[in-house]
Amino acid sequence: MNRLRPVCALVAGLLSLLAAARSESLSPSPAITQSVSGQFSVSQAPDNNPFFHRLNIGTDTNLLRLEPALLAVSAERFKAALEREIGLAANTPWSGKIFLVLHPAHSLDEPVNLVAQPFLRSWNYRLELPDLITRDRCARAFSAVLLLEIANRCAPASGHSADLPEWLVSGLARQILAAEEATIILSTPGKTINDLAQTRLDEKRRGLDPLAAARRVLQSSPALTFEQLSWPSEAQVNGDDGGVYLASAQLFVSELLALKDGPVKLQALLAQLPTHENWQAALLTAFHENFSRPLDVEKWWSLRVVAFAARAPGPLWTVAVSRDKLDAALAVPVNLRYASNALPLYAEISLQSVIQNFETERQVQILQTRLRDLELIQFRLAPPLSGLADSYRKVLSDYLHARKKFYFLRQPGASATIKQLNQLDARRRATEAKTRNGGLPPDLNLPAP
Repeated sequence: MNRLRPVCALVAGLLSLLAAARSESLSPSPAITQSVSGQFSVSQAPDNNPFFHRLNIGTDTNLLRLEPALLAVSAERFKAALEREIGLAANTPWSGKIFLVLHPAHSLDEPVNLVAQPFLRSWNYRLELPDLITRDRCARAFSAVLLLEIANRCAPASGHSADLPEWLVSGLARQILAAEEATIILSTPGKTINDLAQTRLDEKRRGLDPLAAARRVLQSSPALTFEQLSWPSEAQVNGDDGGVYLASAQLFVSELLALKDGPVKLQALLAQLPTHENWQAALLTAFHENFSRPLDVEKWWSLRVVAFAARAPGPLWTVAVSRDKLDAALAVPVNLRYASNALPLYAEISLQSVIQNFETERQVQILQTRLRDLELIQFRLAPPLSGLADSYRKVLSDYLHARKKFYFLRQPGASATIKQLNQLDARRRATEAKTRNGGLPPDLNLPAP
């Protein structure tokens, strides 16, 4: 009998292993949720710890409870917002697949892991997220993986992945959360009212200042230098410094985008990253028209910080409000009569029509009014349109100065001014078309309950 005990134990062990393997093979694999574009695949890893207790987020509106279906929608919306922010066309093809993997959160400060994986001729990405995370950290994770995918689109899989500057990742994440009017990041229902689940949304109202939060932080703490932005600590990135680093990064990115052709140069920076050993060299290559050495960046940034603190014109308008304000500042209202006995009809004409058709005194009066209006709104317009307003202002100022200087000429420089205004109008139409967001696309609507 004693000799049979080891044999029986061995047989029992083998049977247990076979039963476990069979049950494991029969257990369903985690469901995969595909996003609308197909770029994002979302899965949720089960928690096999029998002692795990799901954390309670209570009423903390900064915490998100992530769920695969809503995460796929959030990723698509954040991608669309990031493309608008850097001036990338919405139909630009992507090359890297992004795998979003959710796992149950055991604490409120679990790390987010991002891995770039070479695959055949392109790169794929695995982003591991806890299902309970703050809105800021989730936005930063989206920003990091999307910017990395854009930067590596032309990078060979046999090479090395791009090295992203932290100020770009954090700055764009904050800018998108602050500037977007539409819902970006979705969370599972936080409470129930009258038996209806109320979904917690990250919503922004029209007309708010995207830099309002950064402005409040930097009013009490000085903005970081470019050197400090370049090498942050983990505590700074997490906002443990009172948000000074995140506010400085957002302002830095906003000022770069406000430069002439800023979005195009930022796209060039991303494209240059895989070809350089460090991002500083890529920055100087992409923005060579503005900076030739790191000291130039530091000097420019110091002046922008001073200007930001000094002007404080009031809250900046969002892109949608800025479009309306700029259009109103450039339109000239007139009353037209098609017959002597007909009632006047209201219409709006262009600045070019004023220069071509109005007598000198009336022309100067209208253009001076438009010039004043542009000066009043310029510093409250969103970055893509504030530069355009400044260009219009310079063209009108030069024309009025020429009229005053060469008063004996009937229309000094009229043809050149009209040509410049036509070019600015074309730029304005292109810019407004890129930034216009007349509501959420149908494929980004909330899923049916």
